[in-house]
Amino acid sequence: MAPTDWSTAAAVLRLATELVDAVQAGVVARGFPDVRPAHGFAFARIAAGDATTADVAAHLGVTKQSAAELVATLVERGYVTREPDPRDARARLLSLTARGRACTAAAEAAAAEAVAAWRSRLGVEHFAGLQSALAALALPGPLRPSW
Repeated sequence: MAPTDWSTAAAVLRLATELVDAVQAGVVARGFPDVRPAHGFAFARIAAGDATTADVAAHLGVTKQSAAELVATLVERGYVTREPDPRDARARLLSLTARGRACTAAAEAAAAEAVAAWRSRLGVEHFAGLQSALAALALPGPLRPSW
């Protein structure tokens, strides 16, 4: 990889870190101090519907045991409910509670603030170029962590 390629990759990674940190800070400031970025990625899968713990594990790229611990924490904290899955007696369908939906809205608002700051730093014209470039580069698919 040429040095220019690495510096571009590093800049994208730093910007992603900046966004995750801004969303986390915004969620905490909005009254959700007990969630972490991994929880938000789980919320994204759960909100899509028909999610089981196994689906969350696959989405996050973690073991079923790790996903079960994460889901149990979210249930305990009032963000997620588990209901019987009519398709599989052994599985439980996950749903966001009102608190989970409120936390998701807080994360979306915090992300919008972070992006607005980028627009301010770049100016309208350069920001439009960034949006176009990202739209051309980003592949469609699930929102999930890159670990």
